[in-house]
Amino acid sequence: MNIQSQKKILFVEDDATLGFVVKDHLSLEGYQIEWIKDGQTAFEIFVENNFDLCIFDVMLPKLDGFELAKKVRAKNKDIPILFLTAKSLQEDRLHALRIGADDYLTKPFSIEELVLKIEIFLRRSVGSQANSAQNFISENTTIELGSYLFDVKNLSLLSPSQKKYTLTSRESELLNLFCQNKEQVLRREFILNKLWGDDDYFLGRSLDVFISRLRKYLKEDDTIQIENIPRVGFKITQRN
Repeated sequence: MNIQSQKKILFVEDDATLGFVVKDHLSLEGYQIEWIKDGQTAFEIFVENNFDLCIFDVMLPKLDGFELAKKVRAKNKDIPILFLTAKSLQEDRLHALRIGADDYLTKPFSIEELVLKIEIFLRRSVGSQANSAQNFISENTTIELGSYLFDVKNLSLLSPSQKKYTLTSRESELLNLFCQNKEQVLRREFILNKLWGDDDYFLGRSLDVFISRLRKYLKEDDTIQIENIPRVGFKITQRN
């Protein structure tokens, strides 16, 4: 059975012409497409249904794409989110990644590229769920990291002040990778291929965002450092 026949996509685009073209093409590819034209309605539909992937424009009526993505990500930490937008500034791309987007295509874009990205993210999503389940069975449930307790299975990090952080699956996978390789330099391309299955430029920027988040979570214990090794990668260290 092919991947498309089982996958439902929430597509939010207020441009009628572009929306029709994208929906028509993706439907021909075998995907189930729910096309919504404003952000608020899209969120209501998202809450009431199960989707496998989201595609959002940024400039939307009632609720813009960035705010929509934040609300969706608060409900579901793992669903892939792609942006299609005319906003091409690097700050917009980085903002999209920081709020939890997985990728960003600027208009005009190639339908073929969009289809390829959808296929890649859906395969990664399925593979990540299977691999994560397998990894959690074979690894310790709780890892001591300095003064922190990292519950791998339940995606949580307990700080020295007893503040509990609920991690996304990607944050948990990244922190677990560091914990399993303490004091070792992990090359950027190794991390990207291990967790994302690719090492392109924008996934690299996404990795930087996740590293920044982990550093914020770990800031209560100054003996724990995620070091940047210039032009190579990262290393987690723990001073005695």
